[in-house]
Amino acid sequence: MDTPPIHDVFVIGGGINGCGIARDAAGRGYSVYLAEMNDLASGTSSASTKLIHGGLRYLEYYEFRLVRESLMEREVLWRNAPHIIWPLRFVLPFTKGGPRPAWMVRLGLFLYDHIGGRKLLPATRTLDMRNDPAGKPLKPNFARAFEYSDGWVNDARLVALNARDAADRGATIRTHAKVTTARRDADHWSIDVLDERSGELETVRARLLVNAAGPWVDHVLAETIGQNDVHNVRLVQGSHIVIRRKFEDPRAYFFQNEDGRIIFAIPYEEDFTLIGTTDRDYPGDPHEVRISEEEINYLCDAASEYFAEPVTPADIVWTYSGVRPLYDDGASKAQEATRDYVLKVDHPQGQAPLIDIFGGKITTYRRLSEHMLEKIGHALGVKGKSWTAEAPLPGGDFPATGFDAQVRRLRDDYPFLDERFARRLTRLYGTRARKVLGSSTAIDQLGRNFGADLYEKEVRYLIDQEWAVTAEDVLWRRTKRGLVLTPQEAGDLDRFMKENGRGLQNAAAE
Repeated sequence: MDTPPIHDVFVIGGGINGCGIARDAAGRGYSVYLAEMNDLASGTSSASTKLIHGGLRYLEYYEFRLVRESLMEREVLWRNAPHIIWPLRFVLPFTKGGPRPAWMVRLGLFLYDHIGGRKLLPATRTLDMRNDPAGKPLKPNFARAFEYSDGWVNDARLVALNARDAADRGATIRTHAKVTTARRDADHWSIDVLDERSGELETVRARLLVNAAGPWVDHVLAETIGQNDVHNVRLVQGSHIVIRRKFEDPRAYFFQNEDGRIIFAIPYEEDFTLIGTTDRDYPGDPHEVRISEEEINYLCDAASEYFAEPVTPADIVWTYSGVRPLYDDGASKAQEATRDYVLKVDHPQGQAPLIDIFGGKITTYRRLSEHMLEKIGHALGVKGKSWTAEAPLPGGDFPATGFDAQVRRLRDDYPFLDERFARRLTRLYGTRARKVLGSSTAIDQLGRNFGADLYEKEVRYLIDQEWAVTAEDVLWRRTKRGLVLTPQEAGDLDRFMKENGRGLQNAAAE
């Protein structure tokens, strides 16, 4: 039997950090193997508030390095992926006697505008809410507000596109592939990978191991690698609710709560409003995280302090929860724990290196990857230079401000698309929407309709190109069509996926 090749880098975890590192490393010429035990972005990376932001509230905790790096990344990421990332204006209402005085908020926003290299994003301004449309859905006592810039991101698609680009550059990407053991064999790692669907066990060899398992990072260290006395991360639950569209304005809201915490209310998927997040320590299994009744009531009550028409549990059409693996810095409250990241190198003399990732946030994933590649270069020898700042993600090869022009071009090429369908396809796939549609010249050539505007050609593209295996992968991560399909339609898709959802798990992904 031939001895399997030794990869340069093996990555455990198919979230944003794992996929970002795989992409960066593959682009520099390292051979990369990534294993994810479930679907891409099936954990924390699809359960965010979906913002590319500096983190205004982190200034209160003197996280200046993190905020500055995050602010600088906003426009970099927008340029990289203008189909799934775009600017969003936030309205921050305030009244006398609120949780923070107006001068403190204004000072924070002044820093926000000036420490992050802002070029395209507009600056902060003050609003008279009695005359501005943003005041219409709010209670009349909120007479003034600040308006500032941050960005929106389709978080799960950001992960999938990083994985797709990594594979295009030579990386092996495996989903539903659980690492059961990882052991040092002198100068390399031997890693046992279990295919969760076929039951087959494969041993992969690599010179360096990256532990990007997110909430399971300590579990990997203790159970998979066999280290003792492991406690590096603080698991913090964040939950969100989605309701029917609460306001017509395209801007989002930043609400300060009396307990000092904040929540956002954000336009979501055309017809909905996203409200979140909560922040509380989570003691359980990250696989089992669910929104609690207490969190539902908290978010409804907090939003109802601002909206003239209250938000009630009966308004909710969907909820989601995730567990953030924050580096345990000893903070007393969950919301005070650092969102910064820590990369820890374990490289005993004469043995293969291990690098663990603790903490981090979506906005800084690209910079985290660059820092990881510095450490990989130190351990294995440098290959290539930093390159991702100027490299568009798949489908993002058009100007940052050119989204509407892309929609027009797509409709010119495919006149049977209505405006809403064309915008959705461009939002998800950018210039690669043409790969989804292929040579179709009429709507009935897109194949079976699963409900709303989800057709077989799109589903097959997601199976063939983006590792989609289940209906959940398609409806809740690659798209958000789960919000509009009926249970019967979702069931029909589920049956189709079970018959066709093998995709490129072990072949074209390599």
